[in-house]
Amino acid sequence: MKEDHADIIRQLVRGRYAGAAQGSGCGCGPTSPAGCCGSSMTIAESTNQLLGYSPEEVDSVVEGANLGLGCGNPTAIGELKPGDVVLDLGSGGGFDCFLAAKKVGAKGRVIGVDMTPEMLARARENAVKMGTANVEFRLGEIEHLPVADNSVDVVISNCVINLSPEKRLVFQDVYRALKPGGRLYISDVVATREMPEEMREQAALLTGCIAGAEQVDRLRSLLDEVGFVDVNTEVKSQSREMISGWFPGSGAEDYVASADIQAVKP
Repeated sequence: MKEDHADIIRQLVRGRYAGAAQGSGCGCGPTSPAGCCGSSMTIAESTNQLLGYSPEEVDSVVEGANLGLGCGNPTAIGELKPGDVVLDLGSGGGFDCFLAAKKVGAKGRVIGVDMTPEMLARARENAVKMGTANVEFRLGEIEHLPVADNSVDVVISNCVINLSPEKRLVFQDVYRALKPGGRLYISDVVATREMPEEMREQAALLTGCIAGAEQVDRLRSLLDEVGFVDVNTEVKSQSREMISGWFPGSGAEDYVASADIQAVKP
């Protein structure tokens, strides 16, 4: 992919998520603020259940940390152990970071990376409100992570890698950052069949986690080529209901679904 095209995509995504951080739009979700990420408590609760979050997890964070931008619960895919160093790609308002922080405990650490300054500001404010001492948030792109080689035990991500125009670079840098034996747990939107070109070209669908979705087999191949082992993918058919609400009438649910993906760095 040409560098200028990749930069254009990043600018579109950054602009969309800056709006989400400031309460004027969504990321992975409907385009109109009226229905943004659930327009009522009932819808929000239903969405959280579809994503795999328990009511206790949702209630454990401050208001404004859960922006409803995800498509799963990466902290529930595999075990996070006390003392683990966890890296969250595209950490948003910090929701998954705060859940991970509780699981890794005082001896563990969580690093959230986001390329949107507005999101970082919001996450840092939330961390202060939470009184969470073992979480930090860094500005950076997920293709070029601001962490040292072989420095983290677990990488998590929630509906973010699909937004990257250079997914191989993402997985290569994740591999670099992980310690030997490190684990990758991601929830993401994947393509279940070939998407019409006109759908891929729509900027709204691109920044809403649809047009950038990759075929499951292609994702597995990328992870294998980078060097990961024990790659496992689970496409969640129940996500169709959630995705149909993101862009009503677009038919996106016929082409994409949420999936849980695991892999290990040998």
